[in-house]
Amino acid sequence: MHTGKGRVIELVLEDGRRSARLACPGHLIPSPGQYLLGADAPDAVLPVPLFYTDSAPSGVAPAWRGTFGVAPVPDSWQPGQEFHLRGPLGRGFALPLAARRVALVAYDDAPSRLRGLIWPALKQDAAVVLVSDYASDTLPDEIEVQPLSALAEVCGWADYVALDVLRENLPGLRERLDAAPQLPALRGAQVLVRTPVVCGGMAECGVCAVTVKSDWMLACKEGPVFAWGELV
Repeated sequence: MHTGKGRVIELVLEDGRRSARLACPGHLIPSPGQYLLGADAPDAVLPVPLFYTDSAPSGVAPAWRGTFGVAPVPDSWQPGQEFHLRGPLGRGFALPLAARRVALVAYDDAPSRLRGLIWPALKQDAAVVLVSDYASDTLPDEIEVQPLSALAEVCGWADYVALDVLRENLPGLRERLDAAPQLPALRGAQVLVRTPVVCGGMAECGVCAVTVKSDWMLACKEGPVFAWGELV
């Protein structure tokens, strides 16, 4: 875990959300599913969790141009503004190198936090299907989009499944998939569980606790990505 400063390059509208395109040191860029905490001041009480969506070199080492989806972006953030970052934090997705049929499932929100998996999947010649009832902007032409009603069908096709779901909606997602026939891909599926992670693993306050089969785990440092099989 590192600290450093970032800068707002521009504000953009991504997947219907006000997001920020940031420049920050390369060692601070999180992997898909991990997050940063960003704030106007290093001692801010409520920093903003920032999730990676895509990145490309800016040509100015060691800075990178990266898009980090934030919903909502604080009103105080303006282009050119510097702010403090801490991270990368938590456990992210692990896309198998052998995956050739990838399903990205945005269960109850825009798919911004899953976008970081798109280019890695395409680079390994995988077919990618996004399952979501939310509009998504500027997707590569190779991406197929299906509604949530096709969830079971797509999960039956996939050999790797990545899901994004609010913690309170986990029971509904579990019930929906348990009602479907056996889906082998779910054995290796991973789930980004959205829950408050304001302390970034520093306080162990339990606000972000997620119930698992063995007991419970803290999403701020042991998540926010969990194996589907370990969640209750």
